[in-house]
Amino acid sequence: MATPVLGRLAGIPTVRRLIELALDEDLGRGDVTSRAVFGTAHGEGAAAGGPSVVADMTAREPIVVFGVEIAAAVFAMVDPEIAIEVGSPDGARVDRGALLLTARGAAASVLAAERTALNFAQRLSGVATLAKRYADAVAGTRARVVDTRKTTPGFRVLEKAAVAAGGCGNHRFDLGSGILIKDNHIAAAGSVRAAVEAAKAAAPHPLRVEVEVGNLGELDEALAAGTEIVLLDNMSPAQVEVAAARAHGRGVMVEVSGGITLATIADYARAGADLISVGALTHSAPAVDIGLDVRT
Repeated sequence: MATPVLGRLAGIPTVRRLIELALDEDLGRGDVTSRAVFGTAHGEGAAAGGPSVVADMTAREPIVVFGVEIAAAVFAMVDPEIAIEVGSPDGARVDRGALLLTARGAAASVLAAERTALNFAQRLSGVATLAKRYADAVAGTRARVVDTRKTTPGFRVLEKAAVAAGGCGNHRFDLGSGILIKDNHIAAAGSVRAAVEAAKAAAPHPLRVEVEVGNLGELDEALAAGTEIVLLDNMSPAQVEVAAARAHGRGVMVEVSGGITLATIADYARAGADLISVGALTHSAPAVDIGLDVRT
């Protein structure tokens, strides 16, 4: 039973640096508790680390699992001698009590990695679990729920991967991955038409132009200027129904956003949205309850 080779996400340099930063935050000055209890601590020689233990990471509520790969990488970076067996891979839908991961190794090493491994798994599984609830809420409609750039600094690649594992889609990864003209661009450019026409004239060929509008007048201006996607911001479902029919009649894709919740998202989906962007997928996802328990 060997530690798995680091997966795709854990092998990304920015993710590895994030794990290192998290470990330094928690373990930078050593583990004085393990030193006191075991008379030694992680990293203090071949005989160091206290007794050998087995520790199980389990779900304490129904969740969509995400972050097990990262948790395994945390254990491996703390001590390559820790053996890991994955019980529930990333993306799995599991019930309370499901085994996510088992770690075998020196007690001090396992305990040094415990909190950081759990922090990643709880946070990312929380995002994936919330994403599944949103995806389920629009099932059977034309709409697809997507995330935003409202991510935890440094966690974007992980949080967006967790969103996808939960069944939702990813919007822009960064400012370089799509043209989205928002209200502040419009204010600076002078009008919806001026912003759209300038963007269409300068946009690289593969990139479509999307523009945010807040009312039907701005929508008509955007359509006349030749936008390819409209973002209907802070409109009611009734307003979206009218706007979507108008946009679809011109062959324009419709995205909606702004204060959409699990209680209202189905209404927006039925109103004709193609995409529904929800910042809450990442900025408000609660961590789920996952524990790590030692058994000798």
